[in-house]
Amino acid sequence: MDRLIGTGVALVTPFDEQQRIDRESLYRLVNYVIDGGVDFLVALGTTAETATLSADERAVVVHTILEANQGRLPVIAGIGGNNTAEVIRELQTATWLKDCQGILSITPCYNKPTQRGLYEHFKAIAAASPLPLCLYNVPGRSGVNMEAATVAALSHDCPNIIAVKEAGRFDQATAILKSKRADFSALSGEDALLLPLMSLGFEGVISVIANVLPNDYACLVKSALQGDYPTARRIHLDRAELCKALFEEGNPAGIKAALHAAGIIRQNTLRLPLTPVSDALYNKIIGLLKLH
Repeated sequence: MDRLIGTGVALVTPFDEQQRIDRESLYRLVNYVIDGGVDFLVALGTTAETATLSADERAVVVHTILEANQGRLPVIAGIGGNNTAEVIRELQTATWLKDCQGILSITPCYNKPTQRGLYEHFKAIAAASPLPLCLYNVPGRSGVNMEAATVAALSHDCPNIIAVKEAGRFDQATAILKSKRADFSALSGEDALLLPLMSLGFEGVISVIANVLPNDYACLVKSALQGDYPTARRIHLDRAELCKALFEEGNPAGIKAALHAAGIIRQNTLRLPLTPVSDALYNKIIGLLKLH
C-alpha cells in the first residue's frame, strides 16, 4: 500500500449484554460501511474501545473484520502505546498483522515525551513494523502534541511512515501540508474539520460518523477530492448538527447510540469507564439521523 487516501472508518467494537464482543454485529457493520462506499477500514482505534480489550479480544476483533471484509478493502490496525519496546513486541508477535495492510499508531499517553522522544519512538516503531505506518496525533486524548516539524521529519526520514491522522490544531494541520514529503498523506482525525482541511489539501479522513453514514461521508470526501465543493459543502452542512451531537457525551458513546438506533448493532453497550449516552441525547441523535 503506497498511499492512504479517501474515507477510512474507525470501526466500533460492538458488545453484547454480557460485555462480550458481538461478532455478528461487527460483521454486519463491516458490510454496511463497505456497501456505503468507504475506502479503507480501521480496526482497534480509539472508537473501538481498544483500551478495554485484552490481547485475545483484540485478535478476535481483527479476525472478525478481516473475515467480513474478504479482502475487499485495505484494513489498518491500531498498535500503539507509551512503552516503545512493548509496541515493537506486539508488532513482531501479532499473527493477525499478516492479513492487514497498515498500522495506525497513536502518540504515547501519560509519559509526555519531548518532540525528540516522539521522533525516536515512531522511528523505532517504523523500523520494526512489517507494514506501512500511519501516525495518529490526538493531543486531547494522549496529553502530548506532535508538532508539524516532527511529523515532517518522520515523513522525510522514514519511507514506510506514509500518513498522519491529525486531530490537533487547525494551524498545525496547515503547517504539516507545507512541510511533509510529497507522497505522504494527511488525513483528518476530526469529522467536524474534514471539509475545511480538505479544502487546504488534506486527502481524506479516518472517520467516526462514517460508521453510521458511510455513504454521506464517502461522497463528501470524493466530491472534495474532485473539486466539487458545492456537493461536499451541502453534505457537511446537512450533517453538522448530528456530527456535533455524536461527541456531546464522548466517543464512542455517541456513535454507538446512533448505530443502535439505526439497527446496525444489537446492543448500546460500552465498557467501563465509558457509559452510554443519556436518554435525552439518544433521542436527539434519533431525530438527527435522517437515515435514507
